[in-house]
Amino acid sequence: MTTESTATVFGTGEVRRARYAVAAVFTVHGAVTGSFATRVPWIQDHAGVSAGQLGIALAFPAIGASVAMPLAGAVSHRFGARTALRGLLSLWTLALILPSLAPNLLTLCAALFVYGASAGMSDVAMNALGVEVENRLDKSIMSGLHGMWSVGALIGSAAGTVAAHVGADARLHHVTAALILTLVGLAACQWVLDLRSEPDEEPPPRFALPPKSALVIGAVGFCAVFAEGASLDWSAVYLRDTLDSSAGLAAASTTAFALTMAVARIAGDRVVDRFGAVRTVRAGGVLATLGGVLVVTAPHVALAMCGFGLMGLGIAVVVPLAFAAAGRSGPRPAQAIAGVATITYTSGLIAPSAIGSLAEATSLVVSFGLVSVLAFGLVLGAGVLRAGDRKPVAGSAVVDVPAAEPRP
Repeated sequence: MTTESTATVFGTGEVRRARYAVAAVFTVHGAVTGSFATRVPWIQDHAGVSAGQLGIALAFPAIGASVAMPLAGAVSHRFGARTALRGLLSLWTLALILPSLAPNLLTLCAALFVYGASAGMSDVAMNALGVEVENRLDKSIMSGLHGMWSVGALIGSAAGTVAAHVGADARLHHVTAALILTLVGLAACQWVLDLRSEPDEEPPPRFALPPKSALVIGAVGFCAVFAEGASLDWSAVYLRDTLDSSAGLAAASTTAFALTMAVARIAGDRVVDRFGAVRTVRAGGVLATLGGVLVVTAPHVALAMCGFGLMGLGIAVVVPLAFAAAGRSGPRPAQAIAGVATITYTSGLIAPSAIGSLAEATSLVVSFGLVSVLAFGLVLGAGVLRAGDRKPVAGSAVVDVPAAEPRP
């Protein structure tokens, strides 16, 4: 769906409702991820796979997402943004059921491929709609939307933790969660913007290489997601093995990092509105770099935890702004967003294993030295997110008309 094809006039009340609807969609999307992550040990036992086999299986969500994300633009073009999101989000919420049903490695890999494919397509569709709402409101909302995704992930993981604690069967847990989240998602989708392509508009290709603009924007997102994945998966191990932290304190660092990211994203829109995308990311890169340096030089656990906190603050708004910049970087927002999403998903996939491999060859200190270098890449590359700074967009008018007024 091109920018020109979305030249529909919406009422201000309708656009404001659409903002909250998309926020609810982001929350639902994050809740599925949180619900799945907490039951991975149960799924591993049920499928009877080793740790190494589980690692192979857990690569399939990213593979599925990377393969399927370019299809999201074609789906939105054919069915319209609202119907496409309704269908893709429902596929994602219901796909939560599949991994817990898998009895062996082969079926688990297939289930996780479908799980990742539906996640990626719904991710592209909801981010494209988020950018459109941001354009029409003329104020930053993408950081807050991704903050709501983090909130959803925390809610899902909290519910999953309770289910695991009481020994609930993950199949029952995930069926229940999937049905609830599907209903919530369908209700939220009723209020998103119903954007449709012009009848004579050429449909986007089902599969296409990301545009050049998406590649350079994605490179910045790659740096941020690499630091995020490394911190989430390795911060506890770093504190335990490098600084002799207790297991409880080490685990708390991961939760604290996730909370820091969520809070920073929710509050980030005001910062972006005041200083712009480029200056915000550049300042965030400085904070993340200082945090990385503090981690690798800290003699005590408390200082290292502060370093991880600074990294969380510094990288929190980068991915939302990368999606926003991609959505304004060319005539096909969904294709550009899919390209950026593919790059960031890839970064999230390789970061944990890359950190582990480098740590085995050298040390975890050296691994987080690499994270610090990539964080400094945000300072150098922030300029490519200039498209993330809002500017008037042709055909994205908002007028103060009754929300119920028919649209052309």
